[in-house]
Amino acid sequence: MKKIRLGKTDMMVTQIGFGGIPIQRLSDKDAVNVVRRCLDLGINFFDTANGYTTSEERIGKAIKGRRREDIFIATKTFARSHEEIKEHLDLSLKRLNIEYIDLYQFHQVGDLDAMKKILDPENGLIRDFEDAKKAGKIRHIGATVHKLDTAKELVKSERFETLMFPFNFITCEPADELLPLCREHDVGFINMKPMAGGMLEDASVAFKYLFRFPDIAIIPGIEKVSEIEEIVSLYEDPHEMTAAEKEKMGQLREELGTRFCRRCEYCQPCQQGVPISMLMAFPSFVKRLPPDWYLKNPHIPDMMEKATECIECGECETRCPYNLPIREMIKESYNLFKEMKATHSN
Repeated sequence: MKKIRLGKTDMMVTQIGFGGIPIQRLSDKDAVNVVRRCLDLGINFFDTANGYTTSEERIGKAIKGRRREDIFIATKTFARSHEEIKEHLDLSLKRLNIEYIDLYQFHQVGDLDAMKKILDPENGLIRDFEDAKKAGKIRHIGATVHKLDTAKELVKSERFETLMFPFNFITCEPADELLPLCREHDVGFINMKPMAGGMLEDASVAFKYLFRFPDIAIIPGIEKVSEIEEIVSLYEDPHEMTAAEKEKMGQLREELGTRFCRRCEYCQPCQQGVPISMLMAFPSFVKRLPPDWYLKNPHIPDMMEKATECIECGECETRCPYNLPIREMIKESYNLFKEMKATHSN
């Protein structure tokens, strides 16, 4: 499988990597088998996170016995304090059963204020990452983000070696400005949500679109051996889209364009305090994550209940650049939440 240079890290990673969210839903044995099949297919780039419950530990078990220098492990932390960052890093090393992490990332840098806290000259959180790099615990520093304006500022800061951002033929905005900016600053671009967080089902169309960009690392979330085998087979075949696939892509763009949240968060803030983007993302959680992740999370259920406080003023819809029917989608997400809560109450 073709390898690409991941920006200034100089890591030569396979263009198809592994996203570690879905293996949380599997048994321990099945999860390990999925990761090992990816290794056998030649994949050498594996992404996970401290917040993905069992994912780090399972990847650690799967890579045991493999040549460490042949594998690149990326993980990340939501921690936003010096003490918690150190705790999360040590826990990730323990779970993964490795001596160093190839790429350690700030998980979901939410906005420019969050970026400023990380890069603050006096007491910025990035110093903990830099200290860990000097100590040999991590080799490279990256960030993950969903907002385009924040992503661009992270790249221009010259403090991050990689950027992870959603990119697919629905959320295609990065192609115009963000990818060229990453190339200009030699920041490795890691493509999350190639299947739009589970909202796209046709892998052929999704990946043939992304294969047009030969210098990005694509990390689909993999739950089944058959999924990664299909993606690898697509990679090995000619990448040109057929006329039928181009037509299907256009149809899906039209259909999902009015029912797909890009999490740009221009709809925020809500005067009633409704966490709109969280509510809009909930169907994706159900598709990708085990029920305990979102039902027993200490924050998500409370945030979902805030949907009942929506007064349907419609202000959010006037700010949405994609003209989404936000009020209707919030109701649908809340009803799905209640349905999942009832189904898994025992």
